[in-house]
Amino acid sequence: MSHDSKTGSLSLTVAALGVVYGDIGTSPLYTLKEVFAGHYGVSVDPSGVYGILSLIFWSLIWVVALKYVLVILRADNEGEGGVMALTALARRATSAYPRLSRLLVLLGLAGTALFYGDSMITPAISVLSAVEGLDVALPGVGHWVVPITVILLIGLFLIQKHGTARIGILFGPVMGLWFTTLGALGIYGIIRHPEVLHALNPWWAYQFFHSHPGIGITILAAVVLALTGAEALYADMGHFGRKPIARAWFSLVLPGLVLNYFGQGALLLDNPEAARNPFYLLAPAWALMPMIALATLSTIIASQAVISGAFSLTRQAIQLGYVPRMLIQHTSSDEEGQIYVGVVNWSLMVGVILLVLGFQSSGALASAYGVAVTTTMLIDTLLVSAVALLLWKSPRWVAIPLLLCFFVVDSLFFAANVPKIAEGGAFPVVAGLALFILMTTWKRGRELLMDRLDETALPLPVFVSSIAMQPPHRVNGTAVFLNARPDSVPHALLHNLLHNQVLHNQVVMLTVRIADHPHVPRSERFAVESFGTGFFRMTLHFGYMDAPNVPAALAQSPYDFLDFTPMHTTYFLSRETIIPSKRIGMIPWRESLFAFLLKNANSTMRYFQLPTNRVIELGTQVEI
Repeated sequence: MSHDSKTGSLSLTVAALGVVYGDIGTSPLYTLKEVFAGHYGVSVDPSGVYGILSLIFWSLIWVVALKYVLVILRADNEGEGGVMALTALARRATSAYPRLSRLLVLLGLAGTALFYGDSMITPAISVLSAVEGLDVALPGVGHWVVPITVILLIGLFLIQKHGTARIGILFGPVMGLWFTTLGALGIYGIIRHPEVLHALNPWWAYQFFHSHPGIGITILAAVVLALTGAEALYADMGHFGRKPIARAWFSLVLPGLVLNYFGQGALLLDNPEAARNPFYLLAPAWALMPMIALATLSTIIASQAVISGAFSLTRQAIQLGYVPRMLIQHTSSDEEGQIYVGVVNWSLMVGVILLVLGFQSSGALASAYGVAVTTTMLIDTLLVSAVALLLWKSPRWVAIPLLLCFFVVDSLFFAANVPKIAEGGAFPVVAGLALFILMTTWKRGRELLMDRLDETALPLPVFVSSIAMQPPHRVNGTAVFLNARPDSVPHALLHNLLHNQVLHNQVVMLTVRIADHPHVPRSERFAVESFGTGFFRMTLHFGYMDAPNVPAALAQSPYDFLDFTPMHTTYFLSRETIIPSKRIGMIPWRESLFAFLLKNANSTMRYFQLPTNRVIELGTQVEI
């Protein structure tokens, strides 16, 4: 058992390398190139090189190792991580403070929206920076970089619908080779200038600010590129667990990154002209083409991890009611988490291709990258502060100073990136703002819709009493009426009785609830209440990571008195058509947006995986 445990732990650690660390692992491709590109004004001399390396090293230690690996990874929602899971925890922690809870939920939605912007920038900048190595190895072929990048990215998005389970097996070993190569190249450079290790002393970071007063805090906008992908550590925790992610970081990822950055720094001390692409110029000439191939494969893996994360986050947002329902396809019969969301996939592809064609180089894209990353990091700090102080009830004398330090550092990184908004960084901000408006409009619109339906709703006890007094004709079978409000009669039931003037022998008014927990065990999934005369009220509970397959769940019902035999069960759905009005609710353009979203949302039938030949839909018009 001990051997099996160690083997399983090792396999999880290796797998985490491929999925969790792809993004941050490819940062050495472009970070120092951006720092010394020229427009920041950092001199390629010992003071500048040592100062930047010290800033990168201590940023990795403080932000990634301490904040994310040792603190935020502990904020798991029953094993799940990511900004939506953290938002659910923060909402639970602040349940006694409604205004604070609403504010934190809005922050969580903003972080979610920015993640999608990051999901577009990561594939674009990573693959571009890898393919740009061709211009180093084969001068004069630079005009092929963008077309090759576009072809690779289109191919990546085209294979998503087929699933990535098979090629995913290779992700971990390839990234293991990548980090080992990073470390080896770093050692190769450090041997030539071992004095570069002086940069481990944080004094050089302080000295950099002192000797470069004109640059000031703005240099952090480039240093933060070394931290991109840190949020993925937390977002992918549900796949691997906290310990394998932490082991992978301290045993291979952090050493590989630090050695490579310091090796690039040693190269710059030896040859300042190498600032045009210190990553590739660090490699021996004979290893350049293999490095380009390995870097390209690694950046594709990094892109794949971000795309898969966008699919998972979308499903969580749908389950929690912040995004319209979309068709979710499972691409693996073994791994429940392997999913594909077509709308998200093609939207990301269009965004990524436009970014590559619009910015043309990784250096230009770097200006758009830091804004989304630093904003998300700041939001994570605010959310985990609420969790630590109100849910964990951590000792305040320890928690408050630590959280304040996290906040100050994140604020400095964020402030340094604000000027980037005018230099191309507006893209993730605009994309995030658009998605934030969409999510809040959908959530508020659903609340208004339910309120309007409640105004004309008939209380369930009154309806059952009237049926007992004047019983209609009953037919064989079970009728399942999906109902968002368990205390009132479903509109589909009223319309069916009004037009068809019949009821089934068994009438089940079914409400599906999505908990703020990732999974709900079968023993807690069902709740049934009988009203007599064949009427039942049932509630099905799913976690936000569960697939809400209603027929499959009903087939496992522990109640023998309810017959859910497929050929004897009919599902009745209500379909609402929204009519914007002058009633108090949302401003007109948001009402029109909500009506459009509702019209084009994935149908309830497909979302709950109801059999198409056993469903009847009845419509109604609602003014909001």
